[in-house]
Amino acid sequence: MPSPFPGMNPYLEGYLWPDVHSALANKIRQILVPKLRPKYTARLEIYLVEDTTPEGEIGILYPDVEVLQVKQKYDFYPPSQVHQSSVLTTPAPLTLPILQPVTVRVPTIEIRDTANNTLVTSIEILSPVNKREPGLTQYRQKRQRLYNANVHLIEIDLLRRGTRPFQHPHIPDVSYLISLIRAYSGVVNIWTIKLQDRLPIIPIPLHTPDTDIALDLQDALHTIFDEAAYDLSIDYNQLPPPPPINMVDAEWIQTLLKT
Repeated sequence: MPSPFPGMNPYLEGYLWPDVHSALANKIRQILVPKLRPKYTARLEIYLVEDTTPEGEIGILYPDVEVLQVKQKYDFYPPSQVHQSSVLTTPAPLTLPILQPVTVRVPTIEIRDTANNTLVTSIEILSPVNKREPGLTQYRQKRQRLYNANVHLIEIDLLRRGTRPFQHPHIPDVSYLISLIRAYSGVVNIWTIKLQDRLPIIPIPLHTPDTDIALDLQDALHTIFDEAAYDLSIDYNQLPPPPPINMVDAEWIQTLLKT
């Protein structure tokens, strides 16, 4: 069953996101390689980010089983066995597990020239860990390194929650955002995307004087939705993952799903 949404499906922003992220990165690579060869190619680069505040994603990105697993380890050594004291104290009314950092695999697409293996363009698909501290600062530092190295940067943000790495007062409050910083340009091109909008066909810049190639993001997203059968894991009777949908979008979603 295809996605009922013309653009990004907000139901993919929860626990399905890690699979969506990996599948989309791989599909973009598959689409681009035939257009790039023989002078360029696309490679998947996986970098690891430590999520030091996973509690903010329990029930959204990380299922509740994460809490249960930690709690089981804790219950193996109950507090009475770990430490006993004869001092009369007030019992703590609440005992919670200490969540350990979670290692997140973040795939990115790198376009390189085949002659020298030089990085030409980086396509970054943002993960939740990129949009909140401490990962937000780390990602902004990576963006700056790419800019200083004169690498074209495409940033695909298909997540409504979190803080966007690039902010400007002229950017409207929309659900999704795609940006392109061309090397040596000193400017950023931005595609603002509402929940009702189709994802754009974006340019992929290469070395001068080679012309851009086109990437149809919507086609890539619809394709992986069908290939992965995400519809089997989505309950459209439930609300989309956080953050809450505003009233206008919520009414639009209800109408869309009834048709």
